[in-house]
Amino acid sequence: MASFATFLSLLTIALLSFSCSSQFILPIQKDPLTNLFSTSLSIGTPQHNFNLAIDLGGPILWYDCNKSYNSSTYTPLSCDSKLCTNDAGCTSCDGPLKPGCTNNTCGANIINTLADFIFSGDTGNDVLFISNSKVSGLLSGCTNLDAFSDDEPLKGLPKTSKGILGLARTQLSLPKQLSLSSNKLPNKFAICLPSSSKGSLFFGGIPQKSSFSKFQLTTIPLIINPFSTAPIFTEGDASYEYFIDVKSIKVNGEVLNFKSSLLSIDNKGNGGTKFSTLNNFTVLHSSIFKPLVRDFVKKASDKKIKKVASVAPFEACFDLSTIGRTNTGLDVPTIDLVLEGGVEWTIFGGNSMVLVNKNVACFGFVDGGKEPRTAVVIGGHQLEDNLLEFDLVSSKLGFSSSLLLHNARCSNSEVNGNLISIE
Repeated sequence: MASFATFLSLLTIALLSFSCSSQFILPIQKDPLTNLFSTSLSIGTPQHNFNLAIDLGGPILWYDCNKSYNSSTYTPLSCDSKLCTNDAGCTSCDGPLKPGCTNNTCGANIINTLADFIFSGDTGNDVLFISNSKVSGLLSGCTNLDAFSDDEPLKGLPKTSKGILGLARTQLSLPKQLSLSSNKLPNKFAICLPSSSKGSLFFGGIPQKSSFSKFQLTTIPLIINPFSTAPIFTEGDASYEYFIDVKSIKVNGEVLNFKSSLLSIDNKGNGGTKFSTLNNFTVLHSSIFKPLVRDFVKKASDKKIKKVASVAPFEACFDLSTIGRTNTGLDVPTIDLVLEGGVEWTIFGGNSMVLVNKNVACFGFVDGGKEPRTAVVIGGHQLEDNLLEFDLVSSKLGFSSSLLLHNARCSNSEVNGNLISIE
């Protein structure tokens, strides 16, 4: 893969009405059918509003540029550009020429990890409208969904979504591109996924004037897996997904007994712990999952919680009438992720349990099998109502643990309507 070493000097993003203290906020919606999270962006001229699924591990922003889409401000990225990695080839089109149908254009890998294939698209330059501001020079991918049967690139996404907003550690992610505005916007973002109603995605970090600035975040390192975990990559690429260093796991304060080396990234890039918003629930290596469920069920039994038949995809389910309530959700045994330096991320009932019907609640972790690439993939349900700030300059993660501890939720945010800026 070609280097992006010249990216910062070659790509200029012009921001109108954008001051040094500005930060942008996107509202986040949770889809009730897929349990995935999405947001809305306006792109192109005239403005086209897109609902985009949020993927913490997605490398780019990509959207549908089908026959009904056009933009007078769209400029395809030439295959000869130093910004073109050439890892997706060079595309051409018989016409009529429009976004998604141009010649000598740098290809884009259209990645949706819920789909069965990797799809092709174009890389182009267009404008992004942010409230009363306009971001010029945004590089993104687009693909003509009319060319695929059953909108295959959108498989598994919310029905309203027409693409993906990738937030991974790449040069073409939106946080990175927004940070190139003469260094006015920090290369960081914060996310607060809602359990209901709306959450927030903050570009530039948590704004000081938001209701979330009062929460004290615990800061831990983000680590880099030196081996790519992407569905397509060039040999030697590091992973652009977000990993943290989990040392051990506790159930109700007692350390879980399993082969702890699974939590380390080995010399082939296997193991470790990462985040994924395209996984509804945390997925664990079988050697971690089985003892976790065993200990959780035992601790639940000690609390007189009655086990009932399993409900797929969950293994441990319980009679809801036998479970008490607390301000952090159902009163069940806690799960602690023990991190570097002894820091603990506690998962309470609001994030560990899933209501599958009016009578049954299940332990919201699933078995990833005996040979998953990553040992622990922390899914969206476990992140709901947790405030997370990804600082991509210092490579650190700030996390709040459950906001329910403070009688707050992600839906307490001050975001209303479309993307807004805070001065």
